Amino acid sequence: MIFEIILTIALCLLMLAIMANLYRVIKGPSSADRVQALDSIGINLIASIAVFSVLLHTHAFFDLILLIGILSFIGTVAFARFIERGVVIERKQ
Repeated sequence: MIFEIILTIALCLLMLAIMANLYRVIKGPSSADRVQALDSIGINLIASIAVFSVLLHTHAFFDLILLIGILSFIGTVAFARFIERGVVIERKQ
């Protein structure tokens, strides 16, 4: 009983953190701040799905956690390359 209450509070706090990072994505002063906030949203989303999975006593969401982790990493690398070079994929002509 108390464990479910703690997990529910953790889910609420993680959702609050996602909302705060969403604000930083929209109002961020620089592109680097926006990329960092997007990466943090991905991490918080992974954590909230894991807590939700523990709350429901299921392993069904582990594939989703892995998928979001991979996509978050690829997205962060792509945005960082875009900020650094101006293009994501360099083409030789």
